[in-house]
Amino acid sequence: MQIKLFDSEFKVMDILWREGDLTAKRLTKLLGEQVGWNKNTTYSVIKKCINKGVIERLEPNFLCCALIQKEQVQEHETAELINKVFDGSANLLFASLLNRKKLSADEIENLKQIVNSLE
Repeated sequence: MQIKLFDSEFKVMDILWREGDLTAKRLTKLLGEQVGWNKNTTYSVIKKCINKGVIERLEPNFLCCALIQKEQVQEHETAELINKVFDGSANLLFASLLNRKKLSADEIENLKQIVNSLE
């Protein structure tokens, strides 16, 4: 299943992934506090997520439940980034990431372990 979330949809999903199932009213309150959205904006984005099949609406109280996991979205977005920006090369992505930040010895060791676990 390919999952493409727009930034606004990701904001809604991120709260559901962190907090668990929430009523639309509670989502509206949290998004108002965190992003500055009003009720109409929040409900519009929730509706888009429902239509996209990433949120399920349950009654009573318009309970919103995430139907996908964050890891699924991360996987899709990573694959899209690799294909779009790095011509399908994970090596180029990895090299780009490593060249942008000074890594600590612990971070380097952790990355070595990750790479070794793939062999």
